[in-house]
Order: sequence, then C-alpha cells, then structure tokens
Amino acid sequence: MMVMATALLVSCQKIEESVSSVVTDTKEKVQQKAMETVQETVAEQMGKVVNAENVRFDSIFPNQNTLVLENEIGKKVAFPNGTPFYVFKYKTADKEVLLKSLVAQPTANEAQSTKEYSKVDGASIIEKITFFEKFLPGNTIDTSFLDDIKNDRNVEYYKVKRFPNASTVIYNPRTQMVYHFVEVKK
Repeated sequence: MMVMATALLVSCQKIEESVSSVVTDTKEKVQQKAMETVQETVAEQMGKVVNAENVRFDSIFPNQNTLVLENEIGKKVAFPNGTPFYVFKYKTADKEVLLKSLVAQPTANEAQSTKEYSKVDGASIIEKITFFEKFLPGNTIDTSFLDDIKNDRNVEYYKVKRFPNASTVIYNPRTQMVYHFVEVKK
C-alpha cells in the first residue's frame, strides 16, 4: 500500500510539473505573439501617420552652382502637425564648399538666421537621431549609418541656421559621406 501511495504521489507531481510547463510555455507564446501584434500595429499606424517621399537636394537648396554631390539620396518626412523635415545622404569632396553654400542660402528672416556655420559636439545629435529612429516605420529612412557615426571619432558635426531651414550636417572625412538633416522651422 505504501508503494502504491508513493507511486501515486510521484505520478501526481509529474503531472503537476507537466501541466505547469505547458502553462508556462503557453503563457510565453501568448506574450510573444501579443508583443509582435503590438509592434506590427504601431508600425502600421506610424506608416499611415508619417509620410515619406523622395526629394531632390536642389529643390530645397536651389542656389548650388558650385556644389558637386555624388549619390544624392533624399527623403521628405512630414508629421501629422504638417511640419516637414528632410534627410539627405550624399558624398562631397569639399565640405567647405558645401557648408559655405548652405550659409549662402536665402533666408526668410535674417534675425533668426546665422551667417556662419558652426562645428558642434555630436553627442546630442546622435542622441536625437537614435530617439527619433524609434518612431519611424521600417524602411522609411536607412539608419544603419548610426553605428558608423557612433564609433568613428573622426566624424564631424556642423549646424547651419538659415530660416526656415536649419541644417545639421554630419561629415565623415574618411569616406566623404554626408548625412544632412534639414528641419523646417515655422
């Protein structure tokens, strides 16, 4: 009788462990599926809210007579409040010509503009881009460059304020690659 009670007790414990394991596995699968569903829904809704379209550099900066850009890629992104901003990626052999041509752009308000470009610390720029990246739907803008600019100490950061366009220029002297962000101020 004692052997049978022990066998019954062990059998019950194994059933309990098996049920517990099935419940835990099911719970983890449900949580994973719920997380995937939430991420898909957020990405889908952001895709509806954020509108990205191709744009040419010279449509934003028309006075570029001496500027030579290679492999220019640009996106215009507009948020629900209507404020657009632009993201460009291109190569240029002469960053000085680029920066001077941006400073020479016409302005709608000289009091809110500067007549010089300034070299700035990149930490806050990287932080803003990293934060912003979280809210973009997939494939809107290629943000793979973030790893490069975070790890390359030679990368240079510049600001150019010409109202209504405020430019942030990230320049890699080794590759001559430029990542150019343009905020449109209102």
